[in-house]
Amino acid sequence: MVSTVEELQKDLEKVKVLLEKATRKRVREALTAEKSKIETEIKNKMQQKSQKKTELLDNEKPAAVVAPITTGYTAKISNYGWDQSDRFVKIYITLTGVHQVPTENVQVHFTERSFDLSVKNLNGKSSSMIVNNLLKPISVEGGLKKVETDTVLILCRKKTENTRWDYLTQVEKECKEKEKPSHDIETDPSEGLMNVLKKIYEDGDDDMKRNH
Repeated sequence: MVSTVEELQKDLEKVKVLLEKATRKRVREALTAEKSKIETEIKNKMQQKSQKKTELLDNEKPAAVVAPITTGYTAKISNYGWDQSDRFVKIYITLTGVHQVPTENVQVHFTERSFDLSVKNLNGKSSSMIVNNLLKPISVEGGLKKVETDTVLILCRKKTENTRWDYLTQVEKECKEKEKPSHDIETDPSEGLMNVLKKIYEDGDDDMKRNH
């Protein structure tokens, strides 16, 4: 029968008590030898217990590490640049390392007045960009995407070619127009300056008029 550590410790205490009471040399030697034997056994069992605990922790580690790399969080892309040609509105999005991910990980979906970009597993995360309410209609079938070094280029095909877009979205247009001062009726800033000079001239004395 295999003794547990607790039982061995009880035996050890009993041997110690007997050792204190023993007076005969032979009995003391026998008890001392038994004491050493029990102490060694306890030490070995404690080491085994500690080793098993370490092994158990080691076995648990992979389960803890095997969590998915992506946690479902998708970063929103907010920085971009854009320009246009007669046929396309071009949106440039900078994403470091995007040219190194598989082509199928970069997807763009077009509607007549919007597009959304989805980039999966780039630097351990996913990114997306959705632009709604484009200023003018685009061709759903004519939209293109190009992946270049650290850049995604989205080409929105203008439904009506040779038309200029002053803004990318309707919202941007409304915001910019609200920013314009409502009291500024004069379209040409120089007109205001000319009016001031004219007033000074009219209010000036004869010498000023002669100088002009």
